[in-house]
Amino acid sequence: MKKKIPEFKNEAEERLFWQQHDSSEYFDWSEAEEVIFSKLKPTTKTISIRLPESMIEELKLLANKRDVPYQSLLKIFLSERIDSELHQ
Repeated sequence: MKKKIPEFKNEAEERLFWQQHDSSEYFDWSEAEEVIFSKLKPTTKTISIRLPESMIEELKLLANKRDVPYQSLLKIFLSERIDSELHQ
């Protein structure tokens, strides 16, 4: 039998609880179903990154061929590489 989830006063209390407890003691994850939230936009954070000018120009060339903004193409490239590194 799984443990009962306690009542929380607020979100901060709940967040702290889950940081300190293993959710598998409270949920049977073997019965979980994958859900896709297609309408959600991930939060973004602005960063500054220094790249060689030639790399930026090449990226712009590739982006132009695909008819996408170069920053979007850079995000696609990063996402694909991160995914491949994590799932090797």
